[in-house]
Amino acid sequence: MKPTDLRGILQYIPRYRERTFILAVDGAIVADENFANILLDVAVLRSLNIRVVLVHGAALEIARLAAERGITPSDLDGTGVTDAATLSLALTASNRLTHEILEGLSANDLRAAATNAVIAHPAGIIRGVDLECTGRVERVDVELLQTLLAHGIVPVVPPLGFDGDGKTYRVNSDAAAVAVAQALKAIKLIYITTEHGLIVNGELIRQMKVGELEGLLQRTRGDFLPASVSKAQHAVAACRAGVERVHIIHGGEDEGLLAEVFSNDGIGTLIHANEYQQIRAAKKTDVPAIQALIRTGVEAGELVDRGRASIEKTLGDFYVFEIDRNPVACVALHVDAGGRTAELACLYVSSSHEHQGIGRKLVQFVESRARELGLTQIFALSTQAFTYFQSKAGFVEGTPDDLSPARRERYHRSGRRSKVLVKRLG
Repeated sequence: MKPTDLRGILQYIPRYRERTFILAVDGAIVADENFANILLDVAVLRSLNIRVVLVHGAALEIARLAAERGITPSDLDGTGVTDAATLSLALTASNRLTHEILEGLSANDLRAAATNAVIAHPAGIIRGVDLECTGRVERVDVELLQTLLAHGIVPVVPPLGFDGDGKTYRVNSDAAAVAVAQALKAIKLIYITTEHGLIVNGELIRQMKVGELEGLLQRTRGDFLPASVSKAQHAVAACRAGVERVHIIHGGEDEGLLAEVFSNDGIGTLIHANEYQQIRAAKKTDVPAIQALIRTGVEAGELVDRGRASIEKTLGDFYVFEIDRNPVACVALHVDAGGRTAELACLYVSSSHEHQGIGRKLVQFVESRARELGLTQIFALSTQAFTYFQSKAGFVEGTPDDLSPARRERYHRSGRRSKVLVKRLG
């Protein structure tokens, strides 16, 4: 099942309904051919009663206009000096992009409005340099945005700030998105960029706690892809300001927005302010998630294929590891008929949550559960992960003779030739 299929989406609806998402779209993405699909995804979010505010950048359009006019812009992203000529470019670029976004939303039968919701003041003189027409966000007009949202209107926020004297300033769109997310108490801030997420030392960060990212920025900022630094800094700022989740995704992937929001794995980087994790007994509603989790392991020959009926029949043996109510790993403990030994089976961790110690936590949980049941031994059968069980979980290699007669018969009948791993419980 694709994450964008209806059944995959439905489990998230109670959590997201009537909540606010901030979509921060780089100007380069507005010009991308896939942007029409992103707006279609926005229409899906709105149909599910998710409130959406769209904040956009304009750097690429400013650069394009400058090249057309033979002007060298003093700054592109609203963090350096914005002279009068560059501000003029920024106004033209922002208006064009805002209009393009409004047209696209209209094509998807969505009502939208361009706003002057960002109230700014001059950034001033920084380390002796006058930033001229560059602004800093002072506050956000929450009443305006809430009124629009309450009437089903998508607010579009350009990278411009306005003051009480009618002056306009160029503001950084990443920072504006954080300010809007904080002011509206949004549960998600989603940066839609030209990168696949936060890239550090050439590797994509799939998910990370905000404290870990903050430490990484302090220690090894040079290891970040240059385009990732601003997103990383503002992700930290957003989480510290109370936004629960910040996502960074590539805007060129079809259905990428829905895949990021409505799946456990996502497609980009997730930075989270906190997490609630627990191991609990599986419920009937977890069966599709368990099937989805183990599918990759089945395809790789690591796990035995289990149909829905098989899982439901032994559902009382299954446990899931969930983060923020999303199952990201599973395991089963099948007690032998004799009641003295049990099989640790179907251990699998989602690829997006590997190398976080979740597998070990599940093994330890199952061991504790086996001791509570008065069992003397647990065993596992593995074709590929046997070194993990031996080096990380304290199992030793056994033989099929260590299995009960009924389990030994099924072992030989399967033809998988799995290694038998055994652990005696004190």
